[in-house]
Parts: sequence; C-alpha cells; structure tokens
Amino acid sequence: MTDTPAQQAAAGPAPTGQQPPRNVPQQRPRQNAPQRNQQQQWTDLSVLIPLYNEDESLKELHQQLRSTLNRMNIRYELLFIDDGSTDRSFQVLRDLKRMDKHVKIVRFRRNYGKSAALAVGFEKAQGNVVITMDADLQDDPAEIPALRRKLDEGYDLVSGWKKVRHDPITKTWPSRFFNFVTRLMTGIKIHDFNCGLKAYRRDVVKTVKVYGELHRYIPVLAHWEGFRIGELPVQHRARRYGKTKFGLGRFWKGFLDLLTALFTTRYLRRPLHLFGGIGLLTVIAGIVVDTVLVVQWFLGLTSLGNRPLFFAGLVLIVIGVQFISIGLLGEMISKTRALSEEYAIRDFIK
Repeated sequence: MTDTPAQQAAAGPAPTGQQPPRNVPQQRPRQNAPQRNQQQQWTDLSVLIPLYNEDESLKELHQQLRSTLNRMNIRYELLFIDDGSTDRSFQVLRDLKRMDKHVKIVRFRRNYGKSAALAVGFEKAQGNVVITMDADLQDDPAEIPALRRKLDEGYDLVSGWKKVRHDPITKTWPSRFFNFVTRLMTGIKIHDFNCGLKAYRRDVVKTVKVYGELHRYIPVLAHWEGFRIGELPVQHRARRYGKTKFGLGRFWKGFLDLLTALFTTRYLRRPLHLFGGIGLLTVIAGIVVDTVLVVQWFLGLTSLGNRPLFFAGLVLIVIGVQFISIGLLGEMISKTRALSEEYAIRDFIK
C-alpha cells in the first residue's frame, strides 16, 4: 500500500539510497555534556602547615615563605590547618588570606592533634610536591628548595634532620633515644623521624594513611608502602614565640605508636608471624624448664610439688599457646578481608 501525496509531502524529501524506516523519531544532535569528573588541576608545590595557638609567628612565617617561594618561580599554595586554636590564629590567617591568594585555610572545630591536621592537609593538598613544616618558626622556609632538589635524586619522601638542635636537653636526649629505637626496630636509616620539615611526592601523601598519633612514623608507613626514603640535614632555629605543645608524655605515646606502626605495616597481613613467634618462644621456654625439672625428679634429685619454677614453666606453655591462638585468629580475619585488600600500585603499563 503506497502513501498518499499528502503523506509524502509531510514526510519531506527522502535522501537517495536506502529509505529510512518510517515513524521513527529523529534524534537531535548530541551536545557535548559537561564532564563531571574533570581532571584535577595540580600545582607545583603545596606547603602544609599544621598549627595550634601560633598567632605570634604566623605573619613572619608567611613573609618568609613568600620570599622563598617567589624566588623559585613556581605555582604554589600555602595550606594552613588550624587545629582548633583558642588564640587569634584564625583571625591572623584570615587577614593573610585577604592579601595573598596563595593562602588556604582549614579550621577544625576543636583540637584533634597533629596527625589529624596532616591527614586533612594531605587530602586537600594539590601540589605535585608537598612540604610539611611547623608554624613556630623553628623550621626554616629557606630549606624548601634543597628538599625539593633532594626529591629529584629519586626519593619519594625526604625527611629533614635537625642535626644541630636548639632545644632544651629534656627534648634532645629523649629524642635521640627515641630515634635510635625506631631505627633499630624498623631498619630505616634516618636520624630524625619526627622532624616536621619533610618533602613528599604527591603519590606518598595520597597513599599513606595517617591517624591517631602516627605522624611521628610517616617515614615508616611510607617505607612499608614501597616508597624510597631519604634524609637531608636542615637548619633548626630556637623557638621565639610561645611554648611547645608537647610534654614528656609524648615519649610514652610515641613508643606505643611505634608498636602500632610496626604491626599495621609489617605484620598486618601476617599476624601469625608476630604472635606465633612470641608464642613459640614462650612455649619452648616453658617446655625446657619443665623438662629439666622432670628429669631431675625422675632421677630423684628434686621434688616437683614444692618447685614454683615447675608451675612457672606450665604458665609459660599456656601463655605461648594463647599467643599462637591469637595469631591464628588474626590470620583468619586477615584472610576474610583479603578480597577487599588495597595495594599501592606504582605503574600500570598495558
């Protein structure tokens, strides 16, 4: 059945070649939709400065940073993390923001600690290189170019080394002992793990997860993610304003945090190696003690009923079995979460 002339006129002229099917709505040309996930625009350098009640030093620190970074002729941002300051720090930062477009501010509602400030700063930082430093003017901004050049030698993280410290002996000697123990237990050959002045490649800050009080062990966390760690001696200046925010209690906390860092990096995926190793040593010690006593008892040289050492051996065996059991339970838990395991991938070449 053919179309009437009126229907053919309404349909319009047909193109040459194959006829399109009738009664099919014509599609409008598709316009380019805006991309929702546009690639983030990275800058050359981010300077990340966590602070708590440092209103007296902020203006001078800002001036020194601008002087150094403007000479480097790069794109940069100054990211200040106000960790719930109760003085005029936020007002000073707001004034700096009005006069300098490079300044960015994150303000916490309360004091969460340096690890939280660094974690948020790492998330917000847009630099290909990230520099962290303290706000008390003891870290010299003039060291930033040298830290950046050190990264070009193939390192992913460069930690500052306060080789000559201008701090009281109550801070310097415990710090040396703390760093010695950390080097011994982690095998990372740097002198100053807790120096606030560090340089990172972007991959490091986007991979390493900092929480609790683990800011002291960022080199350890990065090392166990496969990043290359370096060190550079830096100038350390005496404190001019305010007072330190860390007391002697930080060393006890630091030791516990070291255990946390070791477990969550070295033994997280193989807990039986840690708990099982301790358990085996304990069981063996208990078996050796009790075996010697049983042999002496068999030879008539001693009595077991009045020997506390025999019962101590039994306790060692029981404790060792418990440690091994904990390790096995940890292995079972780690296997159940293995399907959702995340790994730090450096390259993917197809």
